[in-house]
Amino acid sequence: MANVSIIGAYNTQFGNFVKKNKETGEITDLRSIYDLMLEAGRGAIADAGIDPNDIDGVWVGSCAPGIFADQEHLAAFAPEIAPEALRFKPMSRVEDACASGSVAVYQALYALESGRAKIALVLGVEKMNILDTKGVTHALATCSYWPEEGAKGYTFPGLFAEYAKGYAARYGLDRELLAKMLAAVSALNYRNGVDNPLAHFGKGGVADRLGLMTAEAILALPEEKNPVIADPLRLHDCSLVTDGAAALILVRDDLSLAKSEKAIKVAGIAQVNERLPLSVRPNMYELIAGKRAVQQAFAEAGITIVDVDLAEVHDCFTINQLLCTEALGLSADGRAGYDYMEGRFARDDEHCPINLSGGLKAKGHPVGATGVSMHALVYKQLVGQPIGAAPAKKRPTIGVTFNVGGSSVTNCVTVLRKE
Repeated sequence: MANVSIIGAYNTQFGNFVKKNKETGEITDLRSIYDLMLEAGRGAIADAGIDPNDIDGVWVGSCAPGIFADQEHLAAFAPEIAPEALRFKPMSRVEDACASGSVAVYQALYALESGRAKIALVLGVEKMNILDTKGVTHALATCSYWPEEGAKGYTFPGLFAEYAKGYAARYGLDRELLAKMLAAVSALNYRNGVDNPLAHFGKGGVADRLGLMTAEAILALPEEKNPVIADPLRLHDCSLVTDGAAALILVRDDLSLAKSEKAIKVAGIAQVNERLPLSVRPNMYELIAGKRAVQQAFAEAGITIVDVDLAEVHDCFTINQLLCTEALGLSADGRAGYDYMEGRFARDDEHCPINLSGGLKAKGHPVGATGVSMHALVYKQLVGQPIGAAPAKKRPTIGVTFNVGGSSVTNCVTVLRKE
């Protein structure tokens, strides 16, 4: 069990914060990467109610700010959150593709457990929408195994399409049945996203305007509204290109701060890596490394899946939500799609609602911020301040985050518990 607790969290609005002139190509940045960092960092400090002078270091998760926003050495900007307090403190940026945020949390946790620090600020941030679609696709492709994948024209939809094909072949799913399963995942996340005031596809957003609250509505869309991106994955199987940030305050458990009503225990963590190239993986129908991460984190926390009250999982693509659901043990292998079609995992689920935030599909996926955002939103659920939908059946005391980087290469699972 980790000897660390979260005592404060903040999540910015997620969205597309640029204005693009289609005629001239001119781009106006409405909320810069710096603005997002400042808002999230200051928000988490305020939420925790601490003096920023007491922070011993800052860890920043960000995937590719040099490509997305022309800013490497990003953590060095973090002192501007509270210049008089944070100047001369250590600042580190952490990169692990879409798991950058979770790995930043873990790096801060290790510093606290080592005794080098008592209080840490963790940020996750990404500013993606300055680039056009081609630029975003290239930036993300650099998180693949470039010689065999990105350099050969593979995109991330294409990489996860390989998982979808492998899953369908393994479990004998025809194209129509797989499409129904994936649409059920999208619809669940869209329904939850509508109630999240911070979501990219929130109330009044595209999914809400088009009425995509059921699998049937998604499947009924004309081809031009839901085109194939990488067969069998369509547009509404893909997460969003999003700008946003989130932040946490972590403290050692021997501090009085860790005994407050706002303290949520980091009960267990695990980071397990798969091999990077798809070509050397033994199968493409399950998250082998993800299952190991679940086992390790649950063992450290001393729990089983029946103890978990809610989960935020990494639905970068709808197929990965099925795989995460099975890796957690919430569905038997090959059965998650059927469970989603039957209405499981919604906010009124008897056992464990999934992605009450709307997930990456509706909340949005600012890649470096996603892991921190997952922790922040589960934290808010556990302290009784849910942002958006909450479990309908009971007040949660144990929540899980399942964040992956790359093509499910870096697998990060955290168990959070209200003591």
